Amino acid sequence: MSQATLGDDEELFGEAANEMREDVESSLADAWAALPDADDIWDTDADNVLGVLNGLNSALEAGDAEENLRDAKKWFTMGQRADAFDDADDLEEEIADLEEAITDISEAGEQVGELTSTIPALRGTLQDAGPEDDSEAADDDADEADAADEDEDEE
Repeated sequence: MSQATLGDDEELFGEAANEMREDVESSLADAWAALPDADDIWDTDADNVLGVLNGLNSALEAGDAEENLRDAKKWFTMGQRADAFDDADDLEEEIADLEEAITDISEAGEQVGELTSTIPALRGTLQDAGPEDDSEAADDDADEADAADEDEDEE
């Protein structure tokens, strides 16, 4: 192999390594951009708790962030194995930070989902709980009396 070819290979490898790093950085930037905006999970226009929870649940979607993170990790792993990066600590740290953010969003979404299904049932329980209202008790007594009269008429 000639010296010129060896030099060209090194130059090509350097270009490929730079492009790989740019791909990782671009995928990371796209992933960060795809995460929900802080105001979207904080502000609400809902009239009740269930509306707030449904809005929050919708806002807690990581969107394309997970796919972009996957692309970043794929190219990062490839570059690392090829020993293409001079210094990859910053990329590795950013990938870890992004993974943590996506995990936090996912866990919050699961918790909100649980509350979204629990709150209506809790509301129903609380509506049915406690002593009967006098008007409800009177209606129930009247219904029972009507049923007893119908039973007597049938006999």
